[in-house]
Amino acid sequence: MQAPTPLLQRLRQTPGLESGRRLVLLLTQLGDFDSMEYAQALVPALPQLEAAGISTLAIAIGDDPGADRFCHYTGFPRAYLQVDPEPLLHRELGLYEGLQSPGGAWPGLLLMCAGIGSPGTLAEVFRGYIGDRNAPQRINSPLFRWAGGEGFQRPFELATVRLRNMNEVLSNWRTYVPRDDFITQRGGTFLLDANDSLLYSHRDQGILGFSATMSRPLSFLDPWISS
Repeated sequence: MQAPTPLLQRLRQTPGLESGRRLVLLLTQLGDFDSMEYAQALVPALPQLEAAGISTLAIAIGDDPGADRFCHYTGFPRAYLQVDPEPLLHRELGLYEGLQSPGGAWPGLLLMCAGIGSPGTLAEVFRGYIGDRNAPQRINSPLFRWAGGEGFQRPFELATVRLRNMNEVLSNWRTYVPRDDFITQRGGTFLLDANDSLLYSHRDQGILGFSATMSRPLSFLDPWISS
């Protein structure tokens, strides 16, 4: 299957990404949980991607000051991040715009946080509190080791990471989210081969749904980086 035309057009306008294998993330708002967590998950895997000959590009909703702070906070390379003030490419690719409420973006977002029009969100929130033995450890702290052990995601561990992210975003809201209009917009993931065929794609259906396997969100890359 050929990659979507709007995506190919964007890549052909980006020096160094016209060809070869490319991982393209359509992120949500820079201050969204999904964007933060996805970047944090991806940063440790970037050397493996580079070794496998896979270039990486993330395209988020926001502006340059927000992108600068986002990269400083998450460690995601600024050279790999582009920002658009509006989700035009997201819409051209048919990505889920989120729950549309007559009251505006905020009521829609709150309903999605409650799981309405956002499948899987509540289960993912609960996973952050109860822990997950199938997910990797996120925090190296004696507190979590005493509470549950080591080598897996302990109770409240992921919830703690999310609380840190939330504090960062709320303390700098207008830097991360210049406009509230698009806070319900969801993203997607596209892995392209050198001939522009689509090796993998994921279209987010709700908040905290940026991967089909949230316990190990980058497992879709295993066939291309583990060999």
